[in-house]
This record gives sequence, structure tokens and C-alpha cells, in this order.
Amino acid sequence: MTQKVEVNVADEVGHHYGENLIDEFKQVEEEIEHALGSEYEHCAVPAAARRSMFSVSMVWLGFPMIITGAMTGSLLVLGMGFINALWAMLIGNLIMFGYVGLLGLIGTRKGYNFALLASIVFGRKGYVLASGLLSTLLLGWYAVQTGIAGSLISSAYHINYVVMTIIAGALFIGITFVGVRGLHWIGVVSAPLFVVLGLWVAIDAASKTSMDAILSYPGNDTTNLLPFGVGLTMVIALFIDAGTVTPDFSRWAKDKKSSLVATFSAFPFANIAAMLVGGVMTAALAVPNANPFGHDNMFGYMMAANIGLLTVLAFVFLLVNLGSVCSHCLYNAATGWSRVFRSEMRLMAVVLGAIGIVVAASNVWAFFIQWLSLLGIIVPPIGAIIIIDQYVKRRGAEIDTDWRPLTFIAWAAGSIVAFVVEHSMPGLSTAISSALVGGATYWILMDVFAGTKAVANRST
Repeated sequence: MTQKVEVNVADEVGHHYGENLIDEFKQVEEEIEHALGSEYEHCAVPAAARRSMFSVSMVWLGFPMIITGAMTGSLLVLGMGFINALWAMLIGNLIMFGYVGLLGLIGTRKGYNFALLASIVFGRKGYVLASGLLSTLLLGWYAVQTGIAGSLISSAYHINYVVMTIIAGALFIGITFVGVRGLHWIGVVSAPLFVVLGLWVAIDAASKTSMDAILSYPGNDTTNLLPFGVGLTMVIALFIDAGTVTPDFSRWAKDKKSSLVATFSAFPFANIAAMLVGGVMTAALAVPNANPFGHDNMFGYMMAANIGLLTVLAFVFLLVNLGSVCSHCLYNAATGWSRVFRSEMRLMAVVLGAIGIVVAASNVWAFFIQWLSLLGIIVPPIGAIIIIDQYVKRRGAEIDTDWRPLTFIAWAAGSIVAFVVEHSMPGLSTAISSALVGGATYWILMDVFAGTKAVANRST
């Protein structure tokens, strides 16, 4: 009897301790939210919490104006020649403005993040596949960018790669933890720093040759130039995942004008600026075997100048610049998964950030080109389906069912066509093909379904 009483007392004490621990954790969460503000993971952002046009624009401006964008510009110029690469940059970014702008306006109108918006289009259970996939891909981007930061710093300063990756990743988690305010302030610092240093790199590199030589640069291998469609896909795929989840950012905008201005600040302005820095540098130097992931990049160029102050600025710039894109990607990933797990963005940022650091330490960034190819196949149909659904077929619809099978059929159709295009018609863009086919298939299926339902109703 005594033993039984002791066991009951122990169970009661343990249960009481567990309840106290949960209460303390909730209290800490409430204090953090009071200090930093709510991120509205599970509901619409109220009008009172919306942010200014400048703030939302800085959130987007600081995202694409990054070293990785300059690397992509270098790869495009190497593979296509300067003029063809420039056309790919212009067309790709205009397409991104239309795509991201339309999705962003939906987020502004409803105040919903991407996961909530996907719940309307794919279903209250079906959204997990779309939101979970994109959130995982964005976590992968966080790992890729963190790995690049660790690699560049390690090679330039001879610091252990793994140690530097962990330090950089922890810093990026800290920025994300602050929330949308953190994204605002990292953009305020990162974007002007990129403009100043990017201009210096482009002007200094161009001074070593002539503008005619830069414009006429034919590419690294004129006998095997990168097809225009592949170059266009690279431009679009660089931010197609983050562009698709743009409601995570645009839900904070006060009105449509603020949303569109914020989108324009990223596409075409910031993204083209970043790509041109890398493209001009590569064409000016005309390095036969340039490697944007080695020393032939914006950061490497600044280090090679061997100017004392510039060397210090280069280090700060690298951490701040890649910290901007990493924190944005981690914010998107954490916002998406917080909805799936009914958790909080900040908690998920810490957990996912730690996972991303482990992945980054395994050199996942080396698969950069393959990563862009994958994104160009599976992501564009998602956004196209949402646009057709919310602008054409079911404007004003809310979450009303668990699964919407037609959206998944259209998504699969777009991705399958893109896969065929990539392997059989490399001259075409997989990103554009997948978006057009996915959106068109959904439109047709909705018309067919509506017609069938009407006939069934008349027959009854």
C-alpha cells in the first residue's frame, strides 16, 4: 500500500512539474511576442499591424540583391555571352515581376501567408504538400547559402569550413528569430552595402577593358553555348520558390500599391542589379575558365584587390549580404512549417536553422545548378494554379474542403511537361513551360468539372 501511494505521489509531482514547465514556456513565448511582435502564422495580419511601403520594400529589396545573384549573372554570361545573358535577365525578371506581383496582391488583399493561401487552393489538408514542399526547398536554399558563406570565408581567411558555417548559420538564425522586423533591418543594411561595393566591382573590372569588349563578350565556349531557354530558367528559378511564397511578405503591405512597389524593388530592380555586377565582372575579365564559386566572384574580386579597408568591408559584406538571403529563406521555411505543425515561427526557425547548418556543413551548395533545375520543374505550377484559382475561377473563396484533387492533377501535368522539356527540348524554358501547362490544365479541368456538375444537376 505504501509503495502504491509513493508511486501516485511521484506521478502527481511529475504531472504538476510538466504543467509548470509548459506554463513557463508559454509565458516565455508571450514575452517574446510582446517584445518582438506577433508573426501571425495562423491568421490574417490585421490592418493595424501592416507595415509601411518603405519597410515592405526593404524586406524584398534585401533578398535578391546578393552575391548568389552575381554568381548567377557570371554563369549566364559565361554560358551565353553578354548580350544573350542580358536579354535572359531582362525577360526573366519581367516575368518574375508579373508572377510574384500577382501572388503578392492576393497576400495583401487577404493578409494571409502562403500556407493559409495554399489551404484555400489545395485544401485544408492538401496544402501540406504544397507548403511543406516549398518550405523544405527554402530550407535547402538556407543551407546552400550558408554553405557558400562558410566556403568563401574559409577559402579567403583560411578558417575551418565547418566552424565558419556553424557561426554564420547561428548568426542567420538570430536575424530570422527577430521576425519581419529583422528582415527589414538586414535589408536596410545589406542593400546599400551591395550597391556601393557592387558598383565599385563593376566599374573597377570594366576599367580594365572597354565597354565594347564587354558587350561583345561571346561566352566561355562559343561552340557549346547555353540554350536561351536554359538561361531564362536559371533567372526565373533563382527566386521562383521565394517568389511563390511572396504572400509571407506581401501580407504585411498596407495596400496594393505598396505590394507592387515592393515586388518591383526586387524584380526587376534588385535581381538585375546583382546579376549585372557578376556579368560585367566576368565579361570584363574574360577568364576562360572562370569559377563563380571559387575566387572569380564579387567577394573574391574584392579580396584580390588587397586593399586593407576593402578586405575588412568584404568580410562584413559577405556575412551581411548572405545573412539577408539566408534569413529570408529561413523565415519562409519556418512560417510554412509552423502552420503545418501548429507551432510558432520563431521556434521552427531555431529547429530548422539547426538542421540547415548540418546540411550546409555537408557541402550541399555544390549542387547549385542542379538545384535551380529542380526548382524550375516543380515550383512554377503551384503559383500558376493559385493565380488562376484566385483571379479567374474562385475569386474570394475561402478554406472550404480538405482536398482539392484538380489542383494536384494540374500540378503534376505542369511538372511532367517541364521534365520532358528539360530532357527533350532544352532550348525551351522548363520554368515557363511548367507554369503555363499547370495553369492551363487547372483552368480546363475547372471548366470541365463545372460543366459536368451542371449537367448532373439538370438531370436530377
